[in-house]
Amino acid sequence: MRVSTGLEALLEEAPARVAGRRIGVLVHPASVDGALVDSVTRLRAAGAHIMAHFGPEHGLAGQAQDMEPVGHDGASARHHSLYGDSFASLSPQSAWLEGLDAVVVDLQDVGSRYYTFVWSTLLMARACAAEGVEVIVCDRPNPLGGLRVAGPPQLPSLRSFVGLEATPVEHGLTYGELLAWRARVEGLDNVSVAPMRGWERRHRWHDTGLPWVAPSPNMPTPDTARVYPGGCLLEGTNLSEGRGTTRPFEWWGAPFLGPGTAFDAALSTGALTLPGATLRPMQFKPMFHKHAGLNNYGVQVHVTDDARFDAFAGYLTLIGHAAQCEGFAWRREPYEFVTEHPAIDLLTGDPGFREALSGPVSGHAEALATLGRDRLDAWVAEAPSRWLYR
Repeated sequence: MRVSTGLEALLEEAPARVAGRRIGVLVHPASVDGALVDSVTRLRAAGAHIMAHFGPEHGLAGQAQDMEPVGHDGASARHHSLYGDSFASLSPQSAWLEGLDAVVVDLQDVGSRYYTFVWSTLLMARACAAEGVEVIVCDRPNPLGGLRVAGPPQLPSLRSFVGLEATPVEHGLTYGELLAWRARVEGLDNVSVAPMRGWERRHRWHDTGLPWVAPSPNMPTPDTARVYPGGCLLEGTNLSEGRGTTRPFEWWGAPFLGPGTAFDAALSTGALTLPGATLRPMQFKPMFHKHAGLNNYGVQVHVTDDARFDAFAGYLTLIGHAAQCEGFAWRREPYEFVTEHPAIDLLTGDPGFREALSGPVSGHAEALATLGRDRLDAWVAEAPSRWLYR
């Protein structure tokens, strides 16, 4: 039996919640039903009056690359971007919400704290609460399932648009569960979640029967989502995360990791391995982004045992070995509108990871096993209180 998305269930069970109402939509290319009909078409067919469109990072059409400001366009219905050139641009202006009865949000998340769509939704919910506008969050599957948790919640000082609230990197929640949790904590009474039908916590994406549509330009397959909790960490370095290739986040490397380097030696001697994955040495040439047009030496991460593979710890291990090579550097440019902290600290949520990985390889394992463990254990203990699906 195929899982029904929250929007499908809502329109089948409670169409009066949108029929005849003035609706704003927060959507992107993956906002489709099981037959690939887009959500706006489904809402219009149910009698909703679509008055405004809101686009998250990458834009309504999903055409913009990472951290690329998206402008507003002049369509007949209002089209507004929720990703510009400042943190303030991430929230809707009050004028954009005028005349709306509700905003329907239908975004596909990938189960990782860094993925910004859930935080765009939270900012939308907060803005709508101030204007008395209802927010209906249409739930969708977490492609990583609802039981896997990894990567500690970030320290309070390191919250940002890649984690507005303290959350594990792999949080084990559906998009709707995360928003329902924040609505409860923050008293956002204007927020409700339209739950899915047929989804179970053990389900991975291939169990849902739903088609995969890339929710962002560099998330082409569910396999990408599986490695993304680790692969996104490469954004905090000068290593290529494979943008500009056909397998982003699975392929990664740099021109300075070639023959004769410490990284190459660790890989070729078997000193560098990841539980649940095979590291296939390879070369690639990105067509854009980091090291574009240059020959990059690196690996493709092939997940062979999903139960054993820990993307967060695994990619930090890879970065730690790459950090032994001349030419490696941590990203120092502003990252997601933050200038006072290195990008890698915002991503890991704890500067201790950067400090440990900058040192000898012998100290990496202990750091990965202990840093933030108390925060992660506390989250796991409380996790069932956040579940909408038992």
